[in-house]
Amino acid sequence: MHTRLNTPVARSFSRRDIFRAIGASAVSAAFPSLQAAPAAPVADSLTMQFYKSLSEEQHAKIVLPSNHEKRGYVSNWWYICPEQRLHTFYTKEQQDLVRQIFESLHHPDYREKMNWQVQKDLMGQIKNTPSVGFFGTPQDEDFEFIYTGHHVTRRTFVHPDHAAGFGGRPIFYGNFAKAFREEKDHAGNPFWYQGLLFNEFVGVLNGKQREKLLVARQPRPEKPTEVITRRANDLPGLAGADLTQDQQFRLLATMRRMLVCFRAADVEATMQILESQNLISRLFISCYGGEFDIGGDKVWDTWQIEGPDMVWYFRGYPHIHGYFHLAAA
Repeated sequence: MHTRLNTPVARSFSRRDIFRAIGASAVSAAFPSLQAAPAAPVADSLTMQFYKSLSEEQHAKIVLPSNHEKRGYVSNWWYICPEQRLHTFYTKEQQDLVRQIFESLHHPDYREKMNWQVQKDLMGQIKNTPSVGFFGTPQDEDFEFIYTGHHVTRRTFVHPDHAAGFGGRPIFYGNFAKAFREEKDHAGNPFWYQGLLFNEFVGVLNGKQREKLLVARQPRPEKPTEVITRRANDLPGLAGADLTQDQQFRLLATMRRMLVCFRAADVEATMQILESQNLISRLFISCYGGEFDIGGDKVWDTWQIEGPDMVWYFRGYPHIHGYFHLAAA
């Protein structure tokens, strides 16, 4: 007759018991199936996939030095590589990758609008197709992809650990939806929501603050060499330092909402810089009347938020041009 053993030796052993008894290395050798699976390789970003797809000719034409003179350039209509356009210089697969990259730089709710803007601002002429390029190579920490064209400049770092934020260099957005000279409601313009949000912020200011906000001089000139030039003094308008704490908080919240069309990670990185470096107290806010206030309704179409480290210029006359440059990024 067999006797059932009721001692602890007869119980089943868990994986933890085995490891404790004879050591992890011995178990790995004795039971290969218990070894941890190798980590899956990290997939290349869309920008790296595009970079790796370049032919020798393409690489020679659109991969520019990291310190290229045009790296800090911005304009309402320009091409980083004017002879190499998306519709002629790249395969269909590469064009699709660029489309995916462009879309990825925007909030999902705005991607359709941003694609529409680019197509609309071709003005029916394929010669206006955008141009793209790279600054630097994968060996450079600040390796960057750039997308340029009519009413569009977008950029992003290629390396994942440097993917958030606009890289301390300027971006541009703009559009005229129905006519070159837009009416005061900017009907159909995908960026007018920013103007409405700015005016919503103006509504929380008192009378004296609004007087300082409206300045008599002209807004910034749009020459590429001047439009994003940062100034340490002679800044127009209402000082951020003169806002109450609640108003400063409201301004930050407004800026976050105005940036919502862009990739969430870029917005978060930008707001973190503004908050962690207390830039809000060094900013000046201004708006402009006369021809820059379409319809003379004091719903301000043209405004600036600027300081020693930042320029945000929103010009609504005759249609919307938006420049954003946060040098501290």
